[in-house]
Amino acid sequence: MRLYRIALWATVPIALPLLAAPAGVTAARAVRDTAPEGPLSVWQPEAAAQPVVPVVDAASPFPALGAASMALPRVVPRPAIVSRAQWRADETKRDPHAHYAGGVRAVFIHHTDTPNGYDCADVPRTLRNLYTGQTRDRSWGDLGYNFLVDKCGTIYEGRAGGTDRPVVGSHTLGFNQGTTGIAAIGTFGPGAPVPAAMEHAIAALAAWKLGLGDVDPAGKVRLTSTNGKSRYAKGTSAEFDAISGHRDGFATSCPGEALLARLPAIRTLAASLQGRLSPRTPSGTRFAVSLGSPRRGGE
Repeated sequence: MRLYRIALWATVPIALPLLAAPAGVTAARAVRDTAPEGPLSVWQPEAAAQPVVPVVDAASPFPALGAASMALPRVVPRPAIVSRAQWRADETKRDPHAHYAGGVRAVFIHHTDTPNGYDCADVPRTLRNLYTGQTRDRSWGDLGYNFLVDKCGTIYEGRAGGTDRPVVGSHTLGFNQGTTGIAAIGTFGPGAPVPAAMEHAIAALAAWKLGLGDVDPAGKVRLTSTNGKSRYAKGTSAEFDAISGHRDGFATSCPGEALLARLPAIRTLAASLQGRLSPRTPSGTRFAVSLGSPRRGGE
């Protein structure tokens, strides 16, 4: 009888280098149409879910693999993310305690409702202005969004607490628990161009965050409303796309008609980045699948 030795390899995400935060300044007004879940003081933190890689003991019998096998996260490289320190966030302005859900099951897409004609080198000043507006003027305790993406495809860390952790934000009233908020910097009403670099970065970010919990970006999820001021009564369970627009959970025009129209393509790209096969590609998809650093420049 022949004996075979079988080895298991666990693929580990590759951390891409951080981009240096560009210097420069620009004016920006406070974000509209972004409602918080409530005062941070009433939120209860939960243990953050971490991906678990099974350990196989070489001295033990080889485990049976089948329908009941453990589901591993969809491993997608972490995209380059400009940290809060790099865009010079004043950490004395925010609530010092981050709050966590059990994991990330969905992503809500937003726009910041700020001017589109900015220079990408000026984005850090824009972020600091948004940060001031959402902490001082709106008393949200921190930036409401977990991440922000500029028109050049650069991703910025928003709310503090760890980019790889399920940080509870203040971005979609009633559905902040177990979701991530990604804001496109700009205004994307009817007819506004949505830069391809921005779409690609949003898809790569969503693929990574949802992949940590093995969530299909092109699939559906069920979320339960925690606030009756959302589109659903408190305690109501509702079905959402895993990548949804802000307006799907709250009565708002956000993320704008133009960006909303691009969500099917963003879902398809994010699913392909996770290695999932889609039955068809929506018309208008305009990406080459790549996980390198975001390119500079607009469309």
